Amino acid sequence: MKFKSYHFHLYFNADQIELAKSISKELEELYKVPVGRVWDRPVGPHPVNSCQVTVSSEKFEEVVSWLLINRKGLDVFIHPEGQDDLADHRDHIMWIGKSYDLNLEIFKK
Repeated sequence: MKFKSYHFHLYFNADQIELAKSISKELEELYKVPVGRVWDRPVGPHPVNSCQVTVSSEKFEEVVSWLLINRKGLDVFIHPEGQDDLADHRDHIMWIGKSYDLNLEIFKK
């Protein structure tokens, strides 16, 4: 199975919100990727503040490599945009930095 795109969620605390905005803006400019809202509270399955960056499969390796070096202490949750939200957020995931427990109850039917 090949995924067309992935969501990279930058995770940060209240003291890192400007850093998260800066990193997401840099990603947007460097890789021409869509960046979502910077949330100053947990949203959806995410247990902390986050910002979503959508990355095509063609840019995946390049963006992962960049974030490994340039994330400046932020944690990054990565999952594909597939057909099953629960599996995408539970089984097909990657972390850069620390991992977190997600609120997967929202995906259970």
